[in-house]
Amino acid sequence: MTKSAEFKTERLLMRLWRESDFQAYAAYYADEELARFVGGQMSRDKAWRHFAAVVGHWSLKGFGFWAVEELASGELVGCVGLWEPEGWPELELGYWLTKAAQGKGYAMEAALAARNYAFDELGADTLVSYIDPKNAPSIRLASRMGATICETIELGEHGPHGVYRHPLVV
Repeated sequence: MTKSAEFKTERLLMRLWRESDFQAYAAYYADEELARFVGGQMSRDKAWRHFAAVVGHWSLKGFGFWAVEELASGELVGCVGLWEPEGWPELELGYWLTKAAQGKGYAMEAALAARNYAFDELGADTLVSYIDPKNAPSIRLASRMGATICETIELGEHGPHGVYRHPLVV
Protein backbone atom coordinates (compact mmCIF):
# COMPACT_ATOMS: atom_id res chain seq x y z
CA MET A 1 0.00 0.00 0.00
CA THR A 2 1.43 3.40 -0.87
CA LYS A 3 1.21 6.36 1.49
CA SER A 4 -2.09 7.84 0.49
CA ALA A 5 -5.12 9.23 2.21
CA GLU A 6 -7.30 6.92 0.13
CA PHE A 7 -7.02 3.22 -0.69
CA LYS A 8 -9.11 0.12 -1.28
CA THR A 9 -9.29 -3.21 0.48
CA GLU A 10 -11.07 -6.21 -0.99
CA ARG A 11 -14.57 -4.82 -0.28
CA LEU A 12 -14.02 -1.32 1.09
CA LEU A 13 -12.86 2.13 0.10
CA MET A 14 -11.05 3.93 2.92
CA ARG A 15 -11.14 7.62 2.06
CA LEU A 16 -11.12 11.13 3.44
CA TRP A 17 -14.37 12.52 4.78
CA ARG A 18 -16.77 14.62 2.73
CA GLU A 19 -19.33 17.08 4.03
CA SER A 20 -22.00 14.81 2.53
CA ASP A 21 -20.93 12.08 5.03
CA PHE A 22 -22.10 14.17 7.96
CA GLN A 23 -25.72 12.97 7.82
CA ALA A 24 -24.68 9.35 8.38
CA TYR A 25 -22.08 10.44 10.97
CA ALA A 26 -24.66 12.43 12.94
CA ALA A 27 -27.16 9.56 12.73
CA TYR A 28 -24.59 7.17 14.19
CA TYR A 29 -23.80 9.49 17.10
CA ALA A 30 -27.51 10.18 17.71
CA ASP A 31 -28.01 6.47 18.49
CA GLU A 32 -27.31 5.94 22.20
CA GLU A 33 -26.63 2.22 21.82
CA LEU A 34 -24.22 2.57 18.89
CA ALA A 35 -22.29 5.56 20.25
CA ARG A 36 -21.94 4.44 23.86
CA PHE A 37 -18.32 3.28 23.48
CA VAL A 38 -17.07 6.02 21.12
CA GLY A 39 -17.68 9.16 23.10
CA GLY A 40 -21.38 8.70 23.73
CA GLN A 41 -24.56 9.98 22.17
CA MET A 42 -24.28 13.48 20.74
CA SER A 43 -26.63 16.20 19.62
CA ARG A 44 -26.34 17.13 15.96
CA ASP A 45 -24.42 20.28 16.91
CA LYS A 46 -21.92 18.37 19.07
CA ALA A 47 -21.61 15.69 16.37
CA TRP A 48 -20.69 18.43 13.87
CA ARG A 49 -17.87 19.65 16.12
CA HIS A 50 -16.67 16.06 16.61
CA PHE A 51 -16.84 15.47 12.83
CA ALA A 52 -14.81 18.66 12.26
CA ALA A 53 -12.17 17.43 14.74
CA VAL A 54 -11.92 14.10 12.90
CA VAL A 55 -11.57 15.88 9.56
CA GLY A 56 -9.08 18.38 10.99
CA HIS A 57 -6.89 15.64 12.48
CA TRP A 58 -5.80 14.83 8.92
CA SER A 59 -4.59 18.40 8.36
CA LEU A 60 -2.76 18.60 11.65
CA LYS A 61 -1.24 15.11 11.82
CA GLY A 62 -1.26 13.82 8.23
CA PHE A 63 -3.34 10.78 9.21
CA GLY A 64 -6.61 10.06 10.96
CA PHE A 65 -9.87 8.21 10.77
CA TRP A 66 -11.03 7.19 7.31
CA ALA A 67 -14.58 7.22 6.12
CA VAL A 68 -15.20 3.58 5.21
CA GLU A 69 -17.34 3.04 2.16
CA GLU A 70 -18.65 -0.28 0.88
CA LEU A 71 -17.35 -0.66 -2.68
CA ALA A 72 -20.38 -2.62 -3.92
CA SER A 73 -22.97 -0.04 -2.83
CA GLY A 74 -21.02 3.19 -2.30
CA GLU A 75 -22.62 3.45 1.16
CA LEU A 76 -20.75 4.85 4.15
CA VAL A 77 -20.46 1.90 6.55
CA GLY A 78 -18.19 3.24 9.25
CA CYS A 79 -15.15 5.02 10.57
CA VAL A 80 -11.80 3.28 11.05
CA GLY A 81 -8.38 4.72 11.55
CA LEU A 82 -5.67 6.28 13.62
CA TRP A 83 -6.13 8.84 16.38
CA GLU A 84 -3.57 10.82 18.34
CA PRO A 85 -4.94 14.21 19.44
CA GLU A 86 -3.15 16.51 21.84
CA GLY A 87 -2.65 14.82 25.21
CA TRP A 88 -3.59 11.33 23.97
CA PRO A 89 -1.34 8.71 25.57
CA GLU A 90 -0.32 6.86 22.39
CA LEU A 91 -1.23 6.32 18.73
CA GLU A 92 -4.60 4.55 18.72
CA LEU A 93 -6.39 2.35 16.23
CA GLY A 94 -10.13 2.93 16.57
CA TYR A 95 -13.22 1.80 14.74
CA TRP A 96 -17.00 1.92 14.55
CA LEU A 97 -19.52 0.59 12.02
CA THR A 98 -23.12 1.40 11.26
CA LYS A 99 -25.63 -1.15 12.48
CA ALA A 100 -26.31 -2.40 8.93
CA ALA A 101 -22.58 -3.03 8.34
CA GLN A 102 -21.94 -5.04 11.49
CA GLY A 103 -21.39 -8.79 11.28
CA LYS A 104 -19.95 -8.75 7.74
CA GLY A 105 -16.25 -8.74 8.61
CA TYR A 106 -15.82 -5.12 7.55
CA ALA A 107 -14.38 -4.03 10.90
CA MET A 108 -11.61 -6.63 10.70
CA GLU A 109 -10.87 -5.85 7.04
CA ALA A 110 -10.63 -2.10 7.62
CA ALA A 111 -8.86 -2.33 10.99
CA LEU A 112 -6.16 -4.62 9.58
CA ALA A 113 -5.62 -2.18 6.72
CA ALA A 114 -5.37 0.74 9.16
CA ARG A 115 -2.96 -1.20 11.40
CA ASN A 116 -0.75 -2.03 8.42
CA TYR A 117 -0.86 1.62 7.34
CA ALA A 118 0.30 2.72 10.80
CA PHE A 119 3.31 0.39 10.74
CA ASP A 120 4.18 0.34 7.03
CA GLU A 121 3.41 3.90 5.94
CA LEU A 122 3.72 5.96 9.11
CA GLY A 123 6.56 3.92 10.59
CA ALA A 124 4.79 3.68 13.96
CA ASP A 125 6.73 1.87 16.69
CA THR A 126 3.62 1.10 18.72
CA LEU A 127 -0.12 0.98 18.21
CA VAL A 128 -2.88 0.46 20.75
CA SER A 129 -6.64 0.34 20.95
CA TYR A 130 -8.22 1.84 24.07
CA ILE A 131 -11.30 -0.25 24.79
CA ASP A 132 -13.98 0.10 27.44
CA PRO A 133 -14.07 -3.17 29.44
CA LYS A 134 -17.79 -3.51 28.64
CA ASN A 135 -17.23 -3.35 24.86
CA ALA A 136 -17.06 -7.10 24.17
CA PRO A 137 -17.27 -6.86 20.34
CA SER A 138 -14.33 -4.44 20.21
CA ILE A 139 -12.29 -6.60 22.58
CA ARG A 140 -12.98 -9.66 20.37
CA LEU A 141 -11.89 -7.77 17.25
CA ALA A 142 -8.66 -6.50 18.84
CA SER A 143 -7.90 -10.00 20.13
CA ARG A 144 -8.54 -11.58 16.71
CA MET A 145 -6.07 -9.05 15.29
CA GLY A 146 -3.45 -10.30 17.77
CA ALA A 147 -3.66 -7.40 20.21
CA THR A 148 -3.21 -8.22 23.88
CA ILE A 149 -4.27 -6.26 26.92
CA CYS A 150 -1.28 -4.88 28.80
CA GLU A 151 -2.91 -2.57 31.34
CA THR A 152 -6.00 -0.57 32.24
CA ILE A 153 -5.77 3.22 32.32
CA GLU A 154 -8.06 6.13 33.10
CA LEU A 155 -8.66 7.65 29.68
CA GLY A 156 -9.61 11.15 30.75
CA GLU A 157 -13.34 11.80 30.73
CA HIS A 158 -13.91 8.39 29.11
CA GLY A 159 -13.08 6.46 32.30
CA PRO A 160 -11.22 3.16 32.60
CA HIS A 161 -10.10 1.56 29.33
CA GLY A 162 -8.04 -1.51 28.57
CA VAL A 163 -4.89 -0.82 26.58
CA TYR A 164 -4.78 -3.44 23.81
CA ARG A 165 -1.33 -3.44 22.22
CA HIS A 166 -1.18 -4.47 18.56
CA PRO A 167 1.77 -6.56 17.43
CA LEU A 168 4.30 -4.89 15.17
CA VAL A 169 3.67 -6.11 11.63
CA VAL A 170 6.65 -6.09 9.28
